[in-house]
Amino acid sequence: MMKRLVMMLMMAIAFAVNVNAQGFLNRLKDRAVKAAENAVERKVESKVERTTDDAMDEVLDGKKSSKKSKSSNSDADDEEEEGPQDTEAEYQQTDFVPGSAVFFEDNLQGEQMGEFPSKWDLIDGSTDVANMKGKKCIHFEPGTRIEPLMTNQSSYLPDFFTMECDFWMNDPKTELSNCYEFEFNKSNDEGVYEIRIGESYDKLEVTCRYRSVSGDWRDSGGGKTWELKKNDWSHFALSFNKRAIKIYINGKRVINIPNSTAADRVKIHQADWGGFHGNKNYLTNFRFAKGGNELYAQQTTDMSAVEKAIAETGKFVTNNILFETAKATLKPESMEEIQKVADYMKKNPSVRFEVQGHTDNQGSDAVNDPLSQQRAEAVVKALEGLGVDGFNLRAVGKGSHEPVADNKTDEGRAKNRRVEFIKK
Repeated sequence: MMKRLVMMLMMAIAFAVNVNAQGFLNRLKDRAVKAAENAVERKVESKVERTTDDAMDEVLDGKKSSKKSKSSNSDADDEEEEGPQDTEAEYQQTDFVPGSAVFFEDNLQGEQMGEFPSKWDLIDGSTDVANMKGKKCIHFEPGTRIEPLMTNQSSYLPDFFTMECDFWMNDPKTELSNCYEFEFNKSNDEGVYEIRIGESYDKLEVTCRYRSVSGDWRDSGGGKTWELKKNDWSHFALSFNKRAIKIYINGKRVINIPNSTAADRVKIHQADWGGFHGNKNYLTNFRFAKGGNELYAQQTTDMSAVEKAIAETGKFVTNNILFETAKATLKPESMEEIQKVADYMKKNPSVRFEVQGHTDNQGSDAVNDPLSQQRAEAVVKALEGLGVDGFNLRAVGKGSHEPVADNKTDEGRAKNRRVEFIKK
């Protein structure tokens, strides 16, 4: 009996222990699952945090590195920062204004291929008419020197003029280099200033050696280079005003000389460059014209010049208001001259002007008369746009009936194409 009781007690204890153990295990399992879920969640959060921290570290490290680089090499950084700023400032110099009274022009149209260009005179070497990339042009053999064929061959450059032409430059990697020289001399052939355009280390170099007004020889432009247009045409322009030389390549001013002796004639020379010369040397689209950029010293006196002209003659006559060919459309460069008149009229609001448009004799009166009227009206409209009272303006077209120069020459016709402001 006792044994059975003991046996029953032991079985009860074992059952109880088993039940408790099972509950303990279940609770332990639940805790393990919960812990695992929390661990996964913390792991994901930690990974996200590490990714974010790494990204921030990269940004901060980059900034620190940049600051460190600048602080450790400040001189080099200053040079790098100033370089593009200097280039941008330099390339802003695009103030070229072509002269209005053309006295020599040649685009080689009508010339026979292979012949000597008819508007030129040969001094040295050999040259002929060619075609390069769709442009008729003058081909220069190495060492050739030519000059414009003028009525007065020794003296034809005024003291205020512009010169323009297109020049060809080879690719120095495949062709020998080009070198063009524009030699400006006195009538006795004494040199005054010489402009050289050539390739230097795969870039364009422009230099000017000139005799200053004090008589000594000086150099400008040496050591500066500009990107070279390879195997292509570029545009050269020169402005000379009494003593100031400004040189432009593709519309950008590259040389600015304040005081040089004036010249009477010019010769064009295909020269050696470093002892080498190629055979692909071409120039075209020549244009010489009186007028152009005014001296910076004159800018402050422009207005008094207008006032003086009106006070002395009762009118202001200008050839610097330009129009599109055979149209009444003002060219943008005309606005500088129109602004002078507008400023004068706003300072003198009681003054009234008759704005007269004049043409040369090219074309019939049936075309020129209405064209001159339309051009005068275009000037009036431009003045009104600048704040001038239209009540004080009257447009009158004069056609070609009142010339002031000989219409048989280019220079004379250029003078006849004018606008007059007559005080009423």
